[in-house]
Amino acid sequence: MHVVVVGATGNVGTALLRALATEDAVTSVLGIARRLPRTPFPKTEWLPADIGRDDFTGAFAGADCVVHLAWAIQPSHDRSATWLTNVHGSRRVFEAAAGAGVPALVYASSVGAYAPGPKDRQVDETWPTNGVPTSFYSRDKSEVERILDLIATANPALRVVRLRTSLVFQRAMGTEVKKLFTGRLVPHRLVSPRRIPFVPDTPGLRFQVTHADDVADAYRRAIVADAAAGPFNIAAEPVLDPDALAALFGARKVRVPAGMVRAVVAATWRAHLQPTPEGWVDMALQTPLLDTTRARTELGWEPRIDAGAALLEVVQGFHDGAQSPTPPLAA
Repeated sequence: MHVVVVGATGNVGTALLRALATEDAVTSVLGIARRLPRTPFPKTEWLPADIGRDDFTGAFAGADCVVHLAWAIQPSHDRSATWLTNVHGSRRVFEAAAGAGVPALVYASSVGAYAPGPKDRQVDETWPTNGVPTSFYSRDKSEVERILDLIATANPALRVVRLRTSLVFQRAMGTEVKKLFTGRLVPHRLVSPRRIPFVPDTPGLRFQVTHADDVADAYRRAIVADAAAGPFNIAAEPVLDPDALAALFGARKVRVPAGMVRAVVAATWRAHLQPTPEGWVDMALQTPLLDTTRARTELGWEPRIDAGAALLEVVQGFHDGAQSPTPPLAA
């Protein structure tokens, strides 16, 4: 198989390239990114391109599968820039894959595509993908799902897979977390698993985390499994809540109202003290928990690293300033 990975230098992209390097069914990979890495990856050749403006039809010719991972979280103060990459760019990738006659398209959706849902039970892939209206990330994920619906309907021969993942972490994204979410407001040397004095006991704070290598394994399985199609929820256990976080970090719980968290995040974002708007708080407290039965039964997927270990790994990576020799993951 010849696989094209759009957005191959990011958190999931680098993990996927590692997974494909050991997959016998995949003989070659074309990695596409705006900025190319400084080190080689096995089986991989590179093409610099911008999904918002460049033509991909030629690059996709002869591909057995196109994997679309490219997404912009920053600049969060410039919605035109993020929308052009996330929504307009995704549409262009999908249309180019269909136009090139690619047999399979695997898209990086997210738990963020889902409408607000329960925190006391897990939902399957039939939960509505209307998004959380106050989060631009969630709105974009929802809009791209609608675009992909149209692409799939117009191209019935195209095998379309959507992986709706939880939060995805690995040690190497420690520096990226600072760039994307905390900025200079949170000194990374002061944050480590051993130095967190308290965790917020906020109503609705229940979420899932999956290690990037386990997410990459789900993508690998979706690529090579000819019968795999449709949406798959991807998340590791256990569900993390204030009790679980307190146990992980050896910290105490402090009751913090959701409104207070949202107000602080909103004020500091508007003052350009940190890059994360309050919509991320809304999404964290409102998106549902994911039932991964379909991925486990149809893809044979099983995460090897539990959610707590994945979270501890990225927190330590944040403290250490961990990075990788690809532009999104580098300092």
